[in-house]
Amino acid sequence: MSENKKLVMVTNDDSVQSNGILELARAASRHAHAIIVAPEQPQSATALSLTFHKPIRVNRVRRDGFECYAVSGSPGDCVMVGVNKVLPRKPDLVVSGINIGDNNTFQDILASGTVAAALEAAITGIPAIAFSMEVSGESLFALEYDQPDFTNAGVIAGEIIGDVLDNGMPEGAELLNVNFPRGVQQSTPIKITEVGRRKYTDKVLVRRDPRGRPYYWLFGERLTSFPERTDAEAVVVKRHVSITPMVLKMSGPPSKELSTLRERVEMRLRRARRGRL
Repeated sequence: MSENKKLVMVTNDDSVQSNGILELARAASRHAHAIIVAPEQPQSATALSLTFHKPIRVNRVRRDGFECYAVSGSPGDCVMVGVNKVLPRKPDLVVSGINIGDNNTFQDILASGTVAAALEAAITGIPAIAFSMEVSGESLFALEYDQPDFTNAGVIAGEIIGDVLDNGMPEGAELLNVNFPRGVQQSTPIKITEVGRRKYTDKVLVRRDPRGRPYYWLFGERLTSFPERTDAEAVVVKRHVSITPMVLKMSGPPSKELSTLRERVEMRLRRARRGRL
């Protein structure tokens, strides 16, 4: 690899065997040297989990001519191992995806291994982009019967990657969360959006095993309407490509009510100390 050529690390949560990661690697390779570092097995909905209780193994494999490393851990593990040990140097950009299924609203984002990989990179100061594509229910649970076509999503992803490599992360954003609607075309409109709150209503089914003991299935039913300008409205309702700028700030602003809470808690503690004397 030329020292002057930019380096992009490609990862995901669907494993190194996913067609989505190959399409993303091809998109990145049009603008930089792309190396894949991704889980050896699917790691969907693992969020930003890191493996500290057992060793991680890394195996070098080849996929469609790309240098590829299969990691026995989570997407977050892949970024940590890739950036610190596997890659020849710190990458100029980390891209994650293209995920099988869209990652919109806090419900998806906080659970998503795809977005978590981008978050882990952003935490270390590396620009990062997560890419996900809405697919049919059949694709989510039976890929052998309904393989998603990532071609058009890959073309759009490549142009986003090229622009960030050329111009840097847009001001005010530390990472980007990009979502494509099912059936996306290269002419599909692109919207800048904000993170929505919910995409599903929570459901829990109770069943009983052969011994009569209860067990539970967790799932969600997708909502049909969403607030304007949110990521879910853009992708699910309007069928647009959504680009959501994200920042690493989860704390709310200070307020008079918070100061009053602090004062009340301090008073409670003083009373408790006096009561023990």
